Amino acid sequence: MTATSKKNCNKSNNGIWYGLSSFLLINLAIASILMIYFCPSCFLSLEGLKGLFPEYLFSFFISMVLSFGGSRVEDLIDQRISWVDHPFKRLLVTVSLYMAYAFLASFLVISLYAWIDGQFTADNIPWKNIALYTKMPMTVALVFMAIFTTWSWLGEWRKSALEAEILRNEKLASQYQSLKDQLNPHFLFNSLNVLSNLVYENADKSAAFIQKLSRIYRYVLDAQKEELIELEREVDFATNYLELQKIRFEDSLQFSVDIKEQTGMIPPLSLQLLLENAIKHNIISEENPLFIHIFRKQENLWISNTFQPKSSQTESSTGVGLQNIKMRYQLISNREMEVIQTKDEFLVKLPILELST
Repeated sequence: MTATSKKNCNKSNNGIWYGLSSFLLINLAIASILMIYFCPSCFLSLEGLKGLFPEYLFSFFISMVLSFGGSRVEDLIDQRISWVDHPFKRLLVTVSLYMAYAFLASFLVISLYAWIDGQFTADNIPWKNIALYTKMPMTVALVFMAIFTTWSWLGEWRKSALEAEILRNEKLASQYQSLKDQLNPHFLFNSLNVLSNLVYENADKSAAFIQKLSRIYRYVLDAQKEELIELEREVDFATNYLELQKIRFEDSLQFSVDIKEQTGMIPPLSLQLLLENAIKHNIISEENPLFIHIFRKQENLWISNTFQPKSSQTESSTGVGLQNIKMRYQLISNREMEVIQTKDEFLVKLPILELST
């Protein structure tokens, strides 16, 4: 036998002995309580204790029989009928089966005790009297049944609740990951789309665009792994992203970032999606420059841009943007993104979250 096998064997033996000792102690305590209830004066003298001893052994033995049977009945039904799926059927079967066991077990134990004590012979068995004496054990059995039933129901309810929570968390994590997985190809697709147009317009601009894009893309890859990211890092990235776009639009794109307190967290690349939408869907020209303003008000980050929508959308859209951000907030927080649109302004308010949110 290997050392590991011996260790596992010792653990198994220790578990058995611990369970057996607990079982015996509990039933000794139950027998003691019963004796105190039925004959409290017996504990006031040594003679009383001696006279109580046979009854104490009887109570201890029948307590063990009833508690052992109760646990076995619960184990048997646990494998067949669920509290969660069939609660009334489970209760009915538990009560019927255990009380039937309790009556038969009590009847046999009382019969054996009375026969050993010489109270009757095999030729003259007082069936009716023995049945009447099962009243006290049956009362104890009701208490045991209530305890076992409650314990079993609570255990299965807790197990079911934990399983449901695990499945819910796994589902939410999967949904959130799917939303984050949209960001990487979405960013790359739109950046390459811009670059393809820029190459034909100005080779120098396209070269500068590629250099700055490579640095920004590193952040996209790192941020995609996070559920929430520091506001300071996201704002720095947004500033770099806007500077990247200015290579393309020059003075036709104007922006300001006014955030003094940069504590808190937001979903990664939220700003990039909003800025990208603003640039994609609005007119940007020398006659109609696009103004973007990022600022903080209390626990919200405000992203504002002049609303001057294009009459026709020449650039293809992947459908990723506001909906992506909205769904990510719904999965990780009870606070929601707010969108306000007026005649001249498009404003989005992003809740600034804490790690515990």
